Amino acid sequence: MGENGIKLRAENINLSFGGVEALIDVSFELREHEILAIIGPNGAGKTSLLNCINGFYRPQKGRIMYEGYDLTKVSSHKIAKMGLSRTFQNIALYTGLSTLDNLMAARNIRMRYNVFAAILYFGWAHREEMKHRRVIEDIIEFLEMESIRKKPVGMLPYGQRKRVELGRALALEPKVLLLDEPMAGMNVEEKEDMARFILDTYELKKIPVIIIEHDMGLVMDIADRIVVLDFGRKIAEGTPDEILANHAVINAYLGGE
Repeated sequence: MGENGIKLRAENINLSFGGVEALIDVSFELREHEILAIIGPNGAGKTSLLNCINGFYRPQKGRIMYEGYDLTKVSSHKIAKMGLSRTFQNIALYTGLSTLDNLMAARNIRMRYNVFAAILYFGWAHREEMKHRRVIEDIIEFLEMESIRKKPVGMLPYGQRKRVELGRALALEPKVLLLDEPMAGMNVEEKEDMARFILDTYELKKIPVIIIEHDMGLVMDIADRIVVLDFGRKIAEGTPDEILANHAVINAYLGGE
């Protein structure tokens, strides 16, 4: 358990590229049992903040504490091994591989046997692979992907590709799930399905979630708390009801005074 039920804590994050300030003194906490949404207009710094959490960017100031580690000093590969799993705005799948093979590829980070054992196929390497197969089969069932398990993901509709990407993130058996616009480009039915899978992931697998999403109605439906960024600064934080009534948030989205 984290300190006082806190799973992850960002403290005074500052990130700039050249003279452009992407994040300015941003602080927030992810609690052990919640879905936390990060919202804001385009260019507010949302994806930059996720990139700081999983080690793609190094902030110039501040720290991000997770299980006693400052993630700003840890490589992105090690952060993934520590249990922070990420999806992306732009789908990053192996389009020539099947759904099943994409999920197995994501399990590589959890595999202990080496290439020689795999070639010789010692019994323990075989048992290891069977264990990973069971994890993958559970995810395929959980995300209702049986009908697409053997199809190349490059041939799948957009909404199903996004589902495969969520499956790849779950294949890492995450302790925290970072979702960057998981419903972008989806139709209403696909969004409803994805929202249900995200809620099920949180409720059934007990994985806290940080989600960036533009669909405000959907955010209000699934988030426990919301952090609002605008021009790199945190301008509000609270429950969905508190955010809906916040004038600074309304002005940021509607361009008021």
